[in-house]
Amino acid sequence: MLNKFFTSSPWAKRKNEPDICDLTFGNPHEMPQDAYVEALQEATFPRDDQWFAYKQNTPEAQEAAASSLERLLGVPFRPEDIHLTTGGFAAIALALKAVADPGDEVIYSLPPWFCYEPIVVEAGLVPVKVTVNLETFDLDLDQIAAAITVRTRAVIVNTPNNPTGRIYPAAVLQGLAAVLEEASARIGRRVYVISDEPYNRIVFDGARFHSPVEFYPHTLLAYSYGKTHLSPGERIGYLALPPTLPERDGLVGALAALQLAMGWIYPNAVLQHALPRLERFSIDVASLQRKRDRMVDALREMGYRVSRPEGTFYLFVGSPDPDDEAFVASLADRGVLVMPGALFETPGFFRISLTANEEMLERSLPVFAAAIDRSPSTAD
Repeated sequence: MLNKFFTSSPWAKRKNEPDICDLTFGNPHEMPQDAYVEALQEATFPRDDQWFAYKQNTPEAQEAAASSLERLLGVPFRPEDIHLTTGGFAAIALALKAVADPGDEVIYSLPPWFCYEPIVVEAGLVPVKVTVNLETFDLDLDQIAAAITVRTRAVIVNTPNNPTGRIYPAAVLQGLAAVLEEASARIGRRVYVISDEPYNRIVFDGARFHSPVEFYPHTLLAYSYGKTHLSPGERIGYLALPPTLPERDGLVGALAALQLAMGWIYPNAVLQHALPRLERFSIDVASLQRKRDRMVDALREMGYRVSRPEGTFYLFVGSPDPDDEAFVASLADRGVLVMPGALFETPGFFRISLTANEEMLERSLPVFAAAIDRSPSTAD
């Protein structure tokens, strides 16, 4: 399905057309922030002859990332526990290969980020899929518990969630920790959490973000700066091991070996030099919140089913046509590109990215209004 989207979907065919409203990927549609450009420019200027040499984990970058995580979560991460990677994608792959062996099972919830399955399969692991509660978008702990077998090695948790925008409450994460403690004891091997948190700084309405790290010590945290700064093409992130992780010492050597074997998946030198400054600011979350409110209110008034996301920069909207791919195609015919729920293995929905500029979003609204009026579920 993912390959089809990239090669033959309405987005693939029309993405480069002038005046198209591209609400698909979390890509920028406005010029980058001056602060971001200045951070990269400053980091490009060499201070010594080793400035552009091979870099693994630059201490200054590790210190800045660890301090930032401690401020956010109240967990005293140590600089040496920050393993810098080429984005969050690589951090997840690194975590999976560090804790699991080929043939092990990895559980994750639908709707998922659509790259989980290829990452899991490439690592030689077996994806096991459960669904969230589609009313609340919370994790279904009963389904997760029922899916755990003697081959289960990890559960991927994505909060704030792409595509739903849900921030999992503390009570849900505490419940997950209890499920995994019981299951680990029962099957005689540790089940890890891989917490995918590229949006943990993009939260709305003053919401309190909670990480699984706070409740379950056997958690590896993956993060990406590409979301925080809306710069997904500049690949830098990390895998963080909390100080509470009992297996930390045994994993450190494995992570170092894997980062080399996986193709030197350390960020390039300039991005590592820039990281301390990148920790000082983010994209304009208040602007994203205004766009969220504008789109949610307008779509609801038209008759769409859409929750108000607590974080990320996406809306996961109920399709008025049960065939969400057909509905997405009908929007594309009118110049608006979105992602079908089928791409997230959850038919009956579609995803909008709020990283489109305000002019695009405003131009899309009459198209959404016309589309719902003509959809099978609303036709007379």
